[in-house]
Amino acid sequence: MLRVSKIIDYGTLLLTHMASDPQRVFSATDLASTLGLGQPVVSKVLKSLAQREIVKSTRGARGGYALGRAPEDISIADIIDALDDQPFGLTECTATPGACSVEAACNIRSNWHRINAAVRKTLEQVSVADMVNPTATIQFIPGRSNAHSAPPNKTAACPSTWSFSE
Repeated sequence: MLRVSKIIDYGTLLLTHMASDPQRVFSATDLASTLGLGQPVVSKVLKSLAQREIVKSTRGARGGYALGRAPEDISIADIIDALDDQPFGLTECTATPGACSVEAACNIRSNWHRINAAVRKTLEQVSVADMVNPTATIQFIPGRSNAHSAPPNKTAACPSTWSFSE
């Protein structure tokens, strides 16, 4: 079964909450309290996101975290890349070529690469802005990646409403 880790889910939740007020600086304590998450995990996620410049941190009495980019410019793939401990891949051979002992003779490997590429492309095309308002349809545009692909405020977070085109 394909499943997003808790850390990636929490990162998406944090960023989606922050995107509701993109100019605001949030403290880790306030984010943890508001979202019902533990402070240590929120701090860990924010630190990892800051290393990838998805959020920016400010020290001091008025310090905290703010989005490092517009919500439209932060894809779900960006979040996964920032928070996952291993390269993106649905199978060993798509995540880490050479890691599988039967890779050279595998007759389904090319199909896993195709599936992996399709999933990755979808994750690149869904932005944090899309996750904020899950009521409309996202239209995927061939050749367009890591971009907000729906008109402003017309977004979706539910795969059943996504329309794919090749």
